[in-house]
Amino acid sequence: MSVNLRGRSLLTLRDYAPADIAHLLDLAADLKRLKRAGVFPRRLAGKNIALVFEKPSTRTRCAFVTAGNDEGAHCEYLGKGDLQMGRKESVADTARVLGRMFDAIEFRGFSQRVCEELARFAGVPVWNGLTDEDHPTQALADLLTLQENFGHLRGLKLTYVGDGRNNVSNALLFACMKMGLTYAVAAPESLMPSADLQSWAREVGAETGARLELDTDPGQAVRGADAIYTDVWVSMGEEDRPGVAERVEALRPYQVNAALMAATGKRETIFLHCLPAHHTDGVHDMEVSEEVFESPASKVFDQAENRLHTIKAVMVATIG
Repeated sequence: MSVNLRGRSLLTLRDYAPADIAHLLDLAADLKRLKRAGVFPRRLAGKNIALVFEKPSTRTRCAFVTAGNDEGAHCEYLGKGDLQMGRKESVADTARVLGRMFDAIEFRGFSQRVCEELARFAGVPVWNGLTDEDHPTQALADLLTLQENFGHLRGLKLTYVGDGRNNVSNALLFACMKMGLTYAVAAPESLMPSADLQSWAREVGAETGARLELDTDPGQAVRGADAIYTDVWVSMGEEDRPGVAERVEALRPYQVNAALMAATGKRETIFLHCLPAHHTDGVHDMEVSEEVFESPASKVFDQAENRLHTIKAVMVATIG
């Protein structure tokens, strides 16, 4: 099937067909091989890309800048103090200005609605680098990492352990349902994916062969898992919100440690984390033990590198 993503925004993987996602993964793998061979086709020469960051980042910023540089584009970083968006100027007006000056816009911030409004008014592709609801570029990197380790995606089981309502879990749910994986969530009942997302997942899974499994018992949820994934228990920007301390305590039994890795029943199970990770808070281990994080099963830095290659694939496919 021929896939043409030119001019498309990437706001969420919910909007992308399985063939679209497979195309991006194949392109990312090819671009990764070329980079390692020292070959840079510079398919973005002459392109200018706006990087709009309401939230700071290591991987997202570095991946976009390096991907753009590799392919000949210029990336302009625009932090919170560089724009009037949402203060003296509306999102729509900012989008129309940036769209006249840049060939694409990356947005990393709080509101998914802002990301969508940028795409509605900019007239150029907008890429979601993270919002409070979604993280599609991370999920693409995760799929590439799984594909590299197992040679395929369909039929794999990925178990997410922790806050099943957060942006990373949402993005993984979308990715797994589209690509035919089993997505299992181990979380307290109050931290499960929303009812709307559960309904969407089961509808899409009926078409793709994917499955959604929910379990409050992490030991049960990881049985047969090819990969165990976790994220920080408190996301960026949530630190001062009510109920955070209670959430952390509720998640203590959901730490990924050696015993939980063994509970999969598979020696080849890998560990994934989007980073940054809290190995310990100085008193208690947090979402992952040091032993697992530093183990041979840990592929977290492969994931981090794959942010670069999958983001480059999005760039090349949509504006190259």
